[in-house]
Amino acid sequence: MKDNSLQTIELEMAILIRRIATIASNRQRDKQQRNLDRAAYLLLHQISEDGTAGVKALATELQLDVSTVSRQAAALEKKEYVVKIPSSVDRRSYNYEVTEKGQEELTAYRTLRLERLTTLLEEWPEKDCEQFGHLLKKFNQELREFL
Repeated sequence: MKDNSLQTIELEMAILIRRIATIASNRQRDKQQRNLDRAAYLLLHQISEDGTAGVKALATELQLDVSTVSRQAAALEKKEYVVKIPSSVDRRSYNYEVTEKGQEELTAYRTLRLERLTTLLEEWPEKDCEQFGHLLKKFNQELREFL
């Protein structure tokens, strides 16, 4: 990789992270903000994708501590977005399952995020959007393996 490319990527990543932090900060004040923060969204999304999921599996998938996932899942349970169900394999443990209310919130939050992305990228050609999505997914997969 050429130094110019690497320097551009490094700088643009720093700018991206700063801008995402700014957006997150502004969203806390945004009255349209749904009841999910980024962490809750990712956790709820993962449980929804898996159908049901245990804390250890979620922690592994999201690369978080079990205690962090437990705390976040308990907050989702308190909001009635997920329910605990006994594990069919080990009755001492349990899995989380998304409730109808949780699925509705997930869908609403995802819709809001997609609307904002649509506005942001409306001038981009479809080919650029596809390429950006592909490269971003590839980067995230490499980053996951790196960590």
